[in-house]
Amino acid sequence: MIQNKLREGERIDELQRNAYVIIQDPKRFCFGMDAVLLSGFAQVKQGETVLDLGTGTGILPILLEAKTEGKHFTGLEIQPESADMADRSVQLNHLESKIKIVTGDIKDASKIFGASSFDVITTNPPYMIGQHGLQNTDDAKTIARHEVLCTLDDILRESAKLLPPKGRFYMVHRPFRLSEIMCKMTAYGIEPKRMKLVHPYIDREPNMVLIEGLRGGKPRLKVEKPLIVYKEEGKYTDEIYEIYGY
Repeated sequence: MIQNKLREGERIDELQRNAYVIIQDPKRFCFGMDAVLLSGFAQVKQGETVLDLGTGTGILPILLEAKTEGKHFTGLEIQPESADMADRSVQLNHLESKIKIVTGDIKDASKIFGASSFDVITTNPPYMIGQHGLQNTDDAKTIARHEVLCTLDDILRESAKLLPPKGRFYMVHRPFRLSEIMCKMTAYGIEPKRMKLVHPYIDREPNMVLIEGLRGGKPRLKVEKPLIVYKEEGKYTDEIYEIYGY
């Protein structure tokens, strides 16, 4: 039964939550720690609906379904092969009534779903700006890492339309773009409300930032204590183990 869900080159990985698993293809793109940390940072309340923009393998909807009491989770993915993989993972975990994978373009998200249609939006978007030096802009890994098919503006513009007033927006990104992120969130009416920097080690500079925004919120930003990933080489901190569910 499980093998029937797999295509050539794919594998099944355990998620350490509710005995859930996920299908991945190393040749395309496998989820990383950033997605897991976002699933621990995002707050989904009982009965809320969630949209994950650029869902890839479907990792965020599956983890959020396991960790929260949200009512329903939708993943939007532009690459048909990735969307198919995510949909098969949903089926493999028997979550068809809780999670739906939709193939479509983030730039058209508000047309696909309609205005004010989700309580919460999550996204783990491409971090790198532009296409300088890229050889193959159709490659799945390139699309996941570089702003080839969508930009930060596309994500924030559509999120502002998809969220109702006081709807919440959660994103993981890179600190080197933090000034741009804050300015653009505010410009699109999604007020930054909570932020956490992620450091690989306690004495290293941060390499990730987790951000919560509130559509139509008033200016007031809470900067939470930093998240440290490793105590020492190869050994996570207790907080990371807790987020992963070990």
